Amino acid sequence: MNSHPMTDPRFSLRRIGALVLRHLYLMRSSWPRLLEMIYWPTVQMVLWGFITLFLATNSSYVAQAAGVLISAVLLWDVLFRGQLGIALVFMEEMYSRNLGHLFVSPLRPYEMICALIAMSLIRTVIGVGGAALVAILFFHYNIFDLGLPLLAFFLNLILMSWGIGLLVAGIVMRYGLGAESIAWVAIFALQPLSGVYYPISVLPGWLQPVAWALPSSHVFEGLRELLFRHTFNSGMLLHALLLNIVFLGGGGAAFLAFFHAARKRGLLLHVGE
Repeated sequence: MNSHPMTDPRFSLRRIGALVLRHLYLMRSSWPRLLEMIYWPTVQMVLWGFITLFLATNSSYVAQAAGVLISAVLLWDVLFRGQLGIALVFMEEMYSRNLGHLFVSPLRPYEMICALIAMSLIRTVIGVGGAALVAILFFHYNIFDLGLPLLAFFLNLILMSWGIGLLVAGIVMRYGLGAESIAWVAIFALQPLSGVYYPISVLPGWLQPVAWALPSSHVFEGLRELLFRHTFNSGMLLHALLLNIVFLGGGGAAFLAFFHAARKRGLLLHVGE
């Protein structure tokens, strides 16, 4: 006898694909969505690109590693866009009051997580990839010249962004759209501690252990070491990967906990402030 679709334990790639396809159709039908994905990374890249051109002729420190600021801002956008990709896609379902419809279907929470992660990856590649191409055209700097280390940097930052994004999505699901501003401010609260544009040693001594607890700090320190010393610190990136296991696992667990709390309180059918 066939099991009921709501109790069917099988993991369904088809359901995940269907949810991803829904958002791809939304992207395709709205050019402002595509433009927004590329716009902010490109604006930041252009701004910091011109700052880099200025500092390269006025600072011996920056001149030692051409493109260090452009590389930093592009990699920061991986973290920012990855987190925002999960949060905004989830809130799109809330804006359209579609959560209730989704979760009376056979869709399971962990399948929703997989779909959110897939959409985050797509949005990040489009946004940051577009900005990276503009950097090549305008400033003759190709971040892809970093080679395989770039893949390690990207992997660690996107994993961290997913952990934070799932936590934010869970909070918004539990407490309503009145908490949506968390999606915009959460990641920027970590930026000063991540050492995006300066070494962690610049921070006060009591803050440095907190900074080193973030995977992003290891990534940006590793980036500077690669650009200035031409050495790839694999140990630092491995440490970041271990931290990301905690971040992603914690984010996923928080999302599921908030989902179960929202379902018990009937909040999935009453999305609002």
